[in-house]
Amino acid sequence: MSTQDINIAGALKIRELSVQYAQGYKALKDVTLEIPDGQIVAIVGESGSGKSTLAKSLIGLLPRDATVEGRIEIRSENVLEYTPSQWRTLRGVGVGLVPQDPGASLDPVRTIGSQIIEVFKLHPARAGARSSWKQNAIDLLESVGIDRAEYRLSQYPHELSGGLKQRVLIAIAFPLNPKLLIADEPTSALDVTVQRKVLEVFVKLARERGTTVLFVTHDIAVATDIADRVLVMNSGSILEDRAVRELVTQSVNPYTKALIAHSTIEPDQKDSSGLSETALEVKNLVKTFGDGKSAHVAVNNVSFSVPKGTTFSLVGESGSGKSTTAKIMLSLISPDSGQVIVNGLDVTNAKGNQRRGLWREVQFVFQNPDSALDPRHSVERIIAEPLLNYKLGSRSERERRVTELLVSVNLPDRVRTKRPAELSGGQRQRVAIARALAAGAQILVLDEALSALDVLTQEQILSLLNRLQKEAGLTYLFISHDLKVVERISDNVGVLKNGELVEVGPASDIFANPQNDYTRTLLDSAPGQVLKELVGV
Repeated sequence: MSTQDINIAGALKIRELSVQYAQGYKALKDVTLEIPDGQIVAIVGESGSGKSTLAKSLIGLLPRDATVEGRIEIRSENVLEYTPSQWRTLRGVGVGLVPQDPGASLDPVRTIGSQIIEVFKLHPARAGARSSWKQNAIDLLESVGIDRAEYRLSQYPHELSGGLKQRVLIAIAFPLNPKLLIADEPTSALDVTVQRKVLEVFVKLARERGTTVLFVTHDIAVATDIADRVLVMNSGSILEDRAVRELVTQSVNPYTKALIAHSTIEPDQKDSSGLSETALEVKNLVKTFGDGKSAHVAVNNVSFSVPKGTTFSLVGESGSGKSTTAKIMLSLISPDSGQVIVNGLDVTNAKGNQRRGLWREVQFVFQNPDSALDPRHSVERIIAEPLLNYKLGSRSERERRVTELLVSVNLPDRVRTKRPAELSGGQRQRVAIARALAAGAQILVLDEALSALDVLTQEQILSLLNRLQKEAGLTYLFISHDLKVVERISDNVGVLKNGELVEVGPASDIFANPQNDYTRTLLDSAPGQVLKELVGV
């Protein structure tokens, strides 16, 4: 098969596709699907529903231990019978891929230009004259809305923001005009304004070029904003396949209705007015990186306070200063000026034993439990690690503490012997929360701790965090780009822009009546506008 032969005419057809992994887990069960040319179809469902397995099947990227049955017809050929050489020829020309994580997908030691031009090198028969490759790369970057395109060709991935890197991945997927494009959670790590811009660019390119798109996402709000049709998957099967309006307004499937309900659920009304004791206070923080002409003010005179037992959320675009503020609070970096006071004690620039004591009182829960939990260790060892580090309790006391923590985060005792890879995403995040609480922390800094989870798992973790807060009087500093989650969990919200706190207030006021133009822009950019209109929220 030559590259000239590739032409996906007609629908993508999948017939009774089943995928089973070596350990006996059946990830797909008799999936049958047909997608006409030029249609954007979204696949939604929980983690483990089979979405990514289906996507990987279409581009020949399943692991070697996978047993595959059925048919996948692309240009009327069963690509499951392709050799590795045929798959390499098909990729990029017939089928393209926009992966989830640009940090892992872009080569950190090669320039952006070389990574785009590599696609032309792999398919020279379809790439035109070599002399035109650089200009074609520039045109592609401009088509996805990247400024100073020619200059960007010489940059490395670490020099670009998350949104720009994701646009580069989209550009890399389009050079040879594939007729089928697989997009696997391409915007899940982006803040709302960048996500909206990236999705607009993505949909515009797909429509202009007549590209058939299979868009994999755990966020039904995003799916309904961009797709013509939505497939709902659960436990390896397609439960529903409908046009967006029909799915939202007519579905009677309990699982689909739960996905929609949890994406449009109204927040609980919170009242923290009677709470006067302050757990955390940040005063006039300033932090600048670099010097001279390269100086960048990351945090500029930021101040806020968090009453004990409440949740204060920081929202804003990437680079607004959210994570820098949190790192200063934990003495991971030092401010140029300002103060951090935890439970009445000034911990600004804490060192040695003071910082060690701070870390017992204040703990981080990170976005990705996959990288935060040691894959070599059992759940029991992971949760007990802070107890060992602080030399707390005897062995039997530590075992009892692990049991208490597993109960508190709603995990069965049998998981204590398992390793992180054997758990779901939601279970891993529960383990991370249990570890954070092990040594008695009363303040948790949750940095995008729910953004990688599907809406049903998010709801479970939100309920868990609310229960733990009520039972133990915990205080949360919640950092997120997901405004739906922020609205659900927050007592108070601070909006950061370019390092400055442009608006602070009760969550109900911020969401119902924002005073700052930037806050309004964030709220207007949140996904789910179509979903809200259809359900009448």
